[in-house]
Amino acid sequence: MGLRSVEQFKEGLRDGRSVYFKGQRVADVTGHEDLGIAVDHVALDFELAEDPQHRGLMTWEDPQTGQPCSRYYKTPLNAEDLLNRREMIERSTRLGGSVVLLIKEIGTDALFALDLVAGQVDQRHNTEYRQRVAAYHRHCMEKDLTLAVAQTDVKGDRSLLPSQQEHPDYYVHIVEERADGIVVSGAKAHTTCAPYVDDLIVLPTRAFGLEDGAFALAFAVPVNTPGVKLIASPFGSPSPSRFHHPVSSRHRMVDTLTIFDQVFVPWERVFLKGETQFAGVLANTFVEFHRFTAVSYKPPLCDLLIGAAALMAQYNGIEKASHVREKLMKLIAYTETVRGLSRAAAHDCRVAANGTAVPNIVQTNLAKYHFASNYHQAVCWVQDIAGGLVVTGPAEEDLENPDTRGYIERLLGGKKGVTTRDRLGAFNLVRDLTASDFGGYNELLAIHAEGSLEAQKITIYRDFDLGRCLQLAKEAIGAA
Repeated sequence: MGLRSVEQFKEGLRDGRSVYFKGQRVADVTGHEDLGIAVDHVALDFELAEDPQHRGLMTWEDPQTGQPCSRYYKTPLNAEDLLNRREMIERSTRLGGSVVLLIKEIGTDALFALDLVAGQVDQRHNTEYRQRVAAYHRHCMEKDLTLAVAQTDVKGDRSLLPSQQEHPDYYVHIVEERADGIVVSGAKAHTTCAPYVDDLIVLPTRAFGLEDGAFALAFAVPVNTPGVKLIASPFGSPSPSRFHHPVSSRHRMVDTLTIFDQVFVPWERVFLKGETQFAGVLANTFVEFHRFTAVSYKPPLCDLLIGAAALMAQYNGIEKASHVREKLMKLIAYTETVRGLSRAAAHDCRVAANGTAVPNIVQTNLAKYHFASNYHQAVCWVQDIAGGLVVTGPAEEDLENPDTRGYIERLLGGKKGVTTRDRLGAFNLVRDLTASDFGGYNELLAIHAEGSLEAQKITIYRDFDLGRCLQLAKEAIGAA
């Protein structure tokens, strides 16, 4: 097949999957009043692949078949491939209202990591995981599948290893081995986009001890596999009003508590089973790719924050104020630092033993840490420029009511030539981005998505060549 149309993608989601939202099972996610918004949002991936303006970036020709395929499935071999991948993510996020699509990005991050680690496991244990990963990769590419990654186990008591927990379902684990595959149970949290993808890739969340072999798992299953149940989070749900919620009413992501209740996985979809010494390696290798994806989709949101702040400054007539210019400069510096570090990570990539180009780990984590640790300050600058009407302005219904419209239009005007509706619309944009349910979702996402601040600090310290700097200091003082 190579590439699917939007309608083919949506039809693939009408497969009897078990999705629950606010206490009700959802019969069809594509037609749901809330979850359907996310389906329409991510369908942009398929639209861009057909659009002549973007097709050259979003697709590539499979050398084996000569058919056009999604470029996300192209394994990066050099800096150019990583730069193309980064541009795909940034461009599609920008066209998606600053909200990342994340239906192929994260899944292919997992495929690249699995290929790298599977080869190492095969060499140590004489397994055939890499062959399985390659076959699954090709299957996904040829069918143009969408993928989510379920990695973060619910964990229970975090001071305990999986085998020490009150019950084993705090971590996804094997409950039965059969001639044709394995049966697993447990749960994963924070699974982004699960209700509107075709397959789930499951990865280990951490390093395990030798006693935790039943939990050292990696596998893939279709979302409609019996026993897979998705409880979708309602947080970040939008209002239907485009006036009050100009971004979130049209663009959103959905995260799930992903339950595996006696789920069968055939052997050809099992990519790690009990090799505990490689569970942490696989988790960390996935992060090397996934944080690069993260810092590729952050700049469009930052750009929109800059634009919203600049628009409010103009509409309020304060664009020449020195403190406003300073805040805008800081927003620009914040954004371009993230963007520049993400590009540097691609340029300074390393090529692994299997030929895959891996983004520079230190620069990737510096970009993510800089974004996350400064995001709330960036939001503060935008809100300071905008003013209190961000959260105290009138409703759209008051603007439409003949009894109140005249007062609002006369009293809430700003700079001459700016309509009151446009000024209120700018306030609403700032509120949607920074002071709404969607805004709060983004603030938590900044801190915890793709790993915590502490995880990035540990990675930067661990991977930076401190010895080189120590040697420079010794040379400076003439020490041995």
